[in-house]
Amino acid sequence: MFSPELKKGSMELLVLSMLTDRPRHGYEIGQTIELRSGGRLEFKVSTLYPVLARMENRGWIVGRWVEKAGERRRCFYSLTADGRRVLAQQREQWQEFITAVGLVVEGSHA
Repeated sequence: MFSPELKKGSMELLVLSMLTDRPRHGYEIGQTIELRSGGRLEFKVSTLYPVLARMENRGWIVGRWVEKAGERRRCFYSLTADGRRVLAQQREQWQEFITAVGLVVEGSHA
């Protein structure tokens, strides 16, 4: 529904937002984004995992492998203190961006 460029530019914000409540594994992150967006945002797992790896390398999230009986091994990601700080910054920037775009596309009242 949305262009890949739009999705790519918001992916980190979306992933960080999914981890505010509790740790989640990659597939669950993608499914929750899709569910909460009413199916408007879909991310293939092959797109999501490189983003998770990049965010882990930056110290924004940390992964922990978990094995449960009868289930396959999964890496659950959670926010770090740096990740919470980055999320707050990105949320603020996102709101400023939405306001600025709205001013442009809705026209000037000057």
